Amino acid sequence: MTSAAIGKKAREALEREVLLTPKPGLVDAANSGAHNDMDKGTFLRSAAALEPWFQAMAERGEALPTEDPQALLADLRPIGIQAEADMYAATGGVNTHKGALFSLGLLCAAAGRLQARNRPVTVENLCGLAAEMTAGITAREMNATDTHGLAVHAQYGAKGVRGEAESGFESVRVLALPYLEQENGPYLALLHLIAQVRDTNVLHRAGEEGLCWLQSRAKDLLNKFSIPALEQLDRECIEKNISPGGCADLLAIAFFIEAVAGR
Repeated sequence: MTSAAIGKKAREALEREVLLTPKPGLVDAANSGAHNDMDKGTFLRSAAALEPWFQAMAERGEALPTEDPQALLADLRPIGIQAEADMYAATGGVNTHKGALFSLGLLCAAAGRLQARNRPVTVENLCGLAAEMTAGITAREMNATDTHGLAVHAQYGAKGVRGEAESGFESVRVLALPYLEQENGPYLALLHLIAQVRDTNVLHRAGEEGLCWLQSRAKDLLNKFSIPALEQLDRECIEKNISPGGCADLLAIAFFIEAVAGR
């Protein structure tokens, strides 16, 4: 797979996530969820703006196949800063994909590096390399509070996107990928993520009480799934101003891994 194809798969994963409808409290094709500053179009413009940068990260991984994984992470940061600027330009200053940019950028670089080293692009190799690249990142940055995710980590201990990467995206591997090919697979994968992940976006908006409520509702829905029940949960999340954006990013990551590596 070429670097351009890897970048395209990352864009398509973001598009597939936002177009999945309905979703609880999240932007989808039907509504803007618990958001008043973004909609489906905002997300699609963001995904398009990020595609060339995902390709650039894959190319960076391919160009430096023997470099220390953590040095490769440092090489990706300037690309990520430029990508973030293009995202904000495309969305009018709205943060649509900052967390997903970090995670998918890592995985694009990992895919490029694996191919350059003639190693199979498997789930285990992709996620294992991402874990090597980010080893210790949460501890190094745990005292920072300049983003919602880091502030929530400081207050609640939730590790957020950095912790997910450090774990080799364990939540994606355990809670999302096994369900994608089942009937209603993407919905089930998202609900399993919501039910068990300490989503920093939910904690930021609604604290521990809101997180516990949402996780309980997601578990109820997994026990008796239906689209009307999911639509009802969406309405409840909108009313409570709750949006599990971290889990949405993890679902997009699952879509990308499935497309690039299979299972």
